[in-house]
Amino acid sequence: MRLPVIISAVLLLSLGVNLPVMSQSTVKVTQISSNKNLNLASKRLKFNRSLWNSRNISNYRYTFSNGCFCVPDARGPVVIEVRNGKTVSITSVATGQPVDPQFFQNYNTIPKLFNVIQDAIARQASSLTVQYNARYGYPTQINVDYNAQIADEEIYLTIENFEILP
Repeated sequence: MRLPVIISAVLLLSLGVNLPVMSQSTVKVTQISSNKNLNLASKRLKFNRSLWNSRNISNYRYTFSNGCFCVPDARGPVVIEVRNGKTVSITSVATGQPVDPQFFQNYNTIPKLFNVIQDAIARQASSLTVQYNARYGYPTQINVDYNAQIADEEIYLTIENFEILP
């Protein structure tokens, strides 16, 4: 009767001793992969930001949605209009009414969206996925998970219906 208990205890102890070694190795592989991805993301950001700047677009509008874990008013979708590089209006797609601009202050121009990407790279986000418009270089999708160990701090930004204004 004692023999099965002793064998089980020995097996459990041996697994417990090896566990930190296994998880340490996995973390290192993930960090290396993440650093490579962030380096590529940095190069793509630089290229697309330069493309955007070369177009010299200062009057435009786009539909913006924020898939964050935040208050509904901060999610959108909203239409953001920019004139001479400055945000002139942010209106709800659902109601057509102006919204509180404070909710969108980090996302209310294309250069600020590039800053969101730069910030994720600088903070070494555990996951960063960005899609860019091939013609103008602005981001169309930004997904950031700053820390894989923390829930609900991710952001999922969508930029649609981009239009250059006269």
